[in-house]
Formats: sequence, structure tokens, C-alpha cells
Amino acid sequence: MGVMIDREQRMAGEATGTVIEVRGLNLWYGDVQALHDICMSIPKNRVTAIIGPSGCGKSTFIKTLNRMVELSPLVRTTGEILYDGRDIFNKSWNVEELRTKIGMVFQKPNPFPKSIYENVAYGPRIHGIRKKAILDDIVERSLRAAALWDEVKDRLKENAYGLSGGQQQRLCIARTLAIEPDVILMDEPTSALDPISTLKIEAMIGELKKEYTIVIVTHNMQQAARISDRTAFFLNGYIEEYDDTITLFSMPKSEKTEDYISGRFG
Repeated sequence: MGVMIDREQRMAGEATGTVIEVRGLNLWYGDVQALHDICMSIPKNRVTAIIGPSGCGKSTFIKTLNRMVELSPLVRTTGEILYDGRDIFNKSWNVEELRTKIGMVFQKPNPFPKSIYENVAYGPRIHGIRKKAILDDIVERSLRAAALWDEVKDRLKENAYGLSGGQQQRLCIARTLAIEPDVILMDEPTSALDPISTLKIEAMIGELKKEYTIVIVTHNMQQAARISDRTAFFLNGYIEEYDDTITLFSMPKSEKTEDYISGRFG
């Protein structure tokens, strides 16, 4: 099984520069190999979507980009993932520092049992920021970037659990933004949300890519087509095809990609 990539288009799509370069990544859970020889470049200030059927390695791959996958037992990897020119598996990387630079938003909203304000201020506090004026600014800026400020600015002292599901997810995104990452990983961030909340988050992602690089796993191919600049189709732990989103959906080079996006399997 091979990767179908148009080299010229890939280079053109990455004119802004590559943030993460994955080279020959293999991953095993015990004796079971989940990822096979993954090679891909993730361009700066773009949205890269990861699509594919259940069990194809999408979530495993995205969790490898900031080493969250290592929280699972018996994980073993070979290959390289270069971020900022350094292999993230190199012992010189502090894992907490890496996860600050490459933040993560999960499938289900997971706010802390604290106030809205304290959810966003938590990360900056951990990093040593104590002055209220600075924290106030970070909280407001992060909530504005997550398109939530106008809805909660008069409720900052209220418990985050009082927010709707869509608001909780945007709060979790604000919490990630508060620690000023370079890259935001999103693992099916709208799958548990209603259509209106989903559209709000999609619109927010379009704004966020001006400042951040975003990698999103989605089971929704229409969503990938709407919001992403590049799309990788994963199948059985391999990248079957990786290209500009418009090209991949309109002129797929792989028959398996065409079968998947046309609904013949998956």
C-alpha cells in the first residue's frame, strides 16, 4: 500500500513552511502494528484534516504528534517526527514543554470542575503567571479567540459545567490557546455537538489558522472538505493519499480514496 502524493502540489501547499515533518513513523501497541511508515509534512498556518474509517489509525497518529499516545501501555515507535527541527522523541525534549507547544483538544469537552475564568487561567498559572491584570488579559484574549467571550463575559465566576456542550468545547479550546501553543491538535472536536455548535467551531477554526497550525481528525468528510487546506486519507494504518483538500475530494489518485469519499465503504 503506498502514498499517493503530488509532490509539486505538496511543495506549493507548504510555501508558508513546514511545522511538523513525519518521517517513516511506525507504531505498535504491544505486538500489534497500528501505524506503518507514515511520512507527511504539516504546513504552517493551515488546517490539515485526517480522515478514514474507524480503526485506521487516525487518533493514534494525532496523539503521537505530542506524545500523548505514550500514556497507553506497551507503545513502541520507530521513525522521526521533527518539530521545530528537532525529533520529538529525542531525550532533549521535555514532554510537558512539547505538549505546551503542541496542544490538544479532545473529542468530548473536558472542562475542569472550576469557574470559567479558572479553566482558562489554569495553564498560565502553572507556568508561573500570577498577576491578575495579566491573567485577566489572557483569559479575555483566549475566550475571544475561541468565539466565546461575548457569551460568558458576565459569567466568568460560574462553574464551567453550567455551559452547554458546544460552549464547553470552545472553553477547552480557549484553555489550550491560553498557553500559547504553535500547533493545535483536534481529535474529532465536534462529533458530540449539535449542528449549530459545530458550525461555530468550524468558523472559529478558520480564524484560528491565521495564528496557529491545526491538525484535525474528523469522521465527517463534509467537514474536512469545508474547513481543511490539506487532507490525509488513512487506511489500515497507512496513508493511502495526502493532497490539497480540493484535489483529494475532486480528483483522487487512489481508487481506495475514491471509494471511501463516494461512500462505497467506511
